[in-house]
Amino acid sequence: MRLLVIADPVAGFKIHKDSTYAMLREANKRGWELWITLADDIRVKEGVVQAHAQRLRFTATQEYKHWFELEAPQHEALKDFGAVLMRKDPPFDAQYLYATHLLTLAEAQGARVFNPGQTLRDYNEKLAILKHPQFTAPTLVTQRGADIREFLAEHRDVILKPLDGMGGAGIFRITANDPNVGSIIEMLTINETSTIMAQRYLPAIKDGDKRVLIIDGKPVDWCLARIPKAGETRGNLAAGGTGVARPLTAKDREIAETLGPQLAAKGLFLVGLDVIGENVTEINVTSPTCFQEITDQSGIDVAALFISALERKLG
Repeated sequence: MRLLVIADPVAGFKIHKDSTYAMLREANKRGWELWITLADDIRVKEGVVQAHAQRLRFTATQEYKHWFELEAPQHEALKDFGAVLMRKDPPFDAQYLYATHLLTLAEAQGARVFNPGQTLRDYNEKLAILKHPQFTAPTLVTQRGADIREFLAEHRDVILKPLDGMGGAGIFRITANDPNVGSIIEMLTINETSTIMAQRYLPAIKDGDKRVLIIDGKPVDWCLARIPKAGETRGNLAAGGTGVARPLTAKDREIAETLGPQLAAKGLFLVGLDVIGENVTEINVTSPTCFQEITDQSGIDVAALFISALERKLG
């Protein structure tokens, strides 16, 4: 089986925690032929979607920064791979959007892409929660400062976030008496020209922002609770949060087992739900992470679950 992974440069992978690395390692164990490319290196020539891709091989030592070898790049049609994994990190900017359109064209030519281009466009990781209001806290989406101030006056303590970030970047917690409210709103909305999201602050964040993984519609039995460091609102690992693996609670499982089949029916093979308390705050579909953290602490081999599910999907 030939596997093409579209990702950021492999030289920058932090292999002790990188989920894409874990996927590659597991596929390598099973004898898959591995190829890697950048989203920037996808093109259309004579109507065919191609990647300027490199064959990737694991080294014998698998040492940090020296775990791989790359062969000379060559142009390969996406339809000629058994599977294509889209693992490019956000932001979901114009270039990312164009890449999803090329993936959709490749799928029409026979490529098997996970997650597919259309679903990546349809499920903005912030806005997608609006499709499932029964599991969300009070939420506002707007670019108008007056709307945000009204929402803040009602809920007194809210989170503001951009729609295209990752890792907690650009997230603010503001309260009704915060003297910087005006400046924060102006900065995030870029003077009312950029749409953002506001959500009622959830005190349950102190117990962690849980990453619940769903693979082909089925939840992994353990999640990763990302607990904010002292003095911090954000639980994101990139913002200094501590990851603690835990079994799914009854509510976690209810959410995952309700949304999982619906998301899979839309073509979403891998999803990472962000759950605070009993509320879904994001639906991550671009490059969900936390495979290795959950595996290391729970004993559940998440990468093995993922590759096994992918093999079943491919028949």
